[in-house]
Amino acid sequence: MGEKNSGALESSKPDSDPSPPAPDSTQMAISLPHDPEADGNPSDLDANPSWFTPKRLLVIFCTINMLNYLDRGAIASNGVNGSRKSCTTSGTCTSGSGIQGDFNLNNFEDGVLSSAFMVGLLIASPIFASLAKIHNPFRLIGVGLLVWTIATAGCGCSFDFWSITICRMLVGVGEASFISLAAPFIDDNAPPAQKTAWLSVFYMCIPTGIAVGYVYGGLVGEHLHWRAAFWGESVLMLPFAILGFIIKPLQLKGFGLSSSTTATDNVEAVDDHSEEISEKQSATSRRSGYTKRFGTQAARFGKDLKALLSEKVYVVNVLGYIAYNFVIGAYSYWGPKAGHDIYHMSNADLMFGGITIICGIFGTLAGGLLLDKMESTISNAFKLLSGATFLGAIFCFSAFCFKSLYGFIPFFSIGELLVFATQGPVNYICLHSVKPSLRPLSMAMSTVSIHIFGDVPSSPLVGVLQDAINNWRETALILTSILFIAAIIWFIGIFFHSVDHFDDESEHDVPVVERSNLRPLLNGNPEAP
Repeated sequence: MGEKNSGALESSKPDSDPSPPAPDSTQMAISLPHDPEADGNPSDLDANPSWFTPKRLLVIFCTINMLNYLDRGAIASNGVNGSRKSCTTSGTCTSGSGIQGDFNLNNFEDGVLSSAFMVGLLIASPIFASLAKIHNPFRLIGVGLLVWTIATAGCGCSFDFWSITICRMLVGVGEASFISLAAPFIDDNAPPAQKTAWLSVFYMCIPTGIAVGYVYGGLVGEHLHWRAAFWGESVLMLPFAILGFIIKPLQLKGFGLSSSTTATDNVEAVDDHSEEISEKQSATSRRSGYTKRFGTQAARFGKDLKALLSEKVYVVNVLGYIAYNFVIGAYSYWGPKAGHDIYHMSNADLMFGGITIICGIFGTLAGGLLLDKMESTISNAFKLLSGATFLGAIFCFSAFCFKSLYGFIPFFSIGELLVFATQGPVNYICLHSVKPSLRPLSMAMSTVSIHIFGDVPSSPLVGVLQDAINNWRETALILTSILFIAAIIWFIGIFFHSVDHFDDESEHDVPVVERSNLRPLLNGNPEAP
């Protein structure tokens, strides 16, 4: 213990050693606290690099993201969501099916159920983003995934509308930590010339997960039961929740060692006489410390939020994203039902699932690759966002004008291909229009905004609109028109003065002692498999 403390003290003397050399440009940003035992033979670090390479990090995060959105697709599928009991004027009645049939939900309640998880997501996202400054971000992801696993299992055990609604809210809490923190990790470790492409691969899992969810929910609901679909999701996510706790903790660019880690190290340096402090004094000290810490965190959150909202480029980007997500959220939930009603699709889940998965994969990847080819700048990202969304809106609007299914499918497919090309560029702007230490908060507030003003109100509002006019074609056309608003907002963003803040973090943001105690966790070669 004495030797360890002595070594720590020597490393903290400002004059005993020269300033640490500037890190190599290829060094990865994710890092761990310094291991004193490794000093004697630093070559051992390179001889046995961590198996957790950047590409493997991307694969794991993509799988988790796909499971998150598989859940959203499953609850919207006809197999899980089902239909209400209905009766004709002649008195012939058909029994309901799925969640809507078992709990006898009207369209408004059904729409609320689809958005219930957003309540937990909106509340928890800023909290997790703020906690990332005092707790290790990767551990926070593990906590969130564990909550998600338990909550989805609870959905399968629900017994009425309110019980499943509460479980859906907890699903949102679990997802919040991952949504806020995963993209910054990927952005840190992607090769500089492929950042948008890597982000696109990650966000490609959104349409893919929803589409697979349609198919998964339809098959499981038909052959087993809608409850089994939720239990299956819980089992699939459990290994990743465990991984979040047992793997070496990761560190984000723009963040020093977490204060919780530093506090743990300081406890080891406390003299033995501290054990003689009375229990009453210790409890008082802890309460005072918690109050002070909470006040400090609240003040820091307010300061960071003010800095975030002062970035006009970020604000314009999120405004366009809100209008975009209003449409996409309603598409994902009401799409199969609208298709079944307008075009009498007998397999609407499979049809919409197939279109979404194919167009989502190719559209999202194409958007990221195209922006990298154009040169990844914020201005170019706005150009791609406005152009792709405008053209996509034209094709989607035209698709719903066709009376024939054979006219609808090709036009809607091209429209979705163009619309999904926005996923990489829009999140690239969210990450690069703010300084690195604000990235978790920028992703959290972007998520909060696009949901609270976008797909949270869109599903129930579209349900109300449909109840009022009772015509799915007209409802779909009115909804699709909102994509033109998103295109106009993003077009305005082209003319804003934009600065990429990715490399803005100065050495003064992380103390010299902390910088000297950081070493890479992931393999420094971005091309490592």
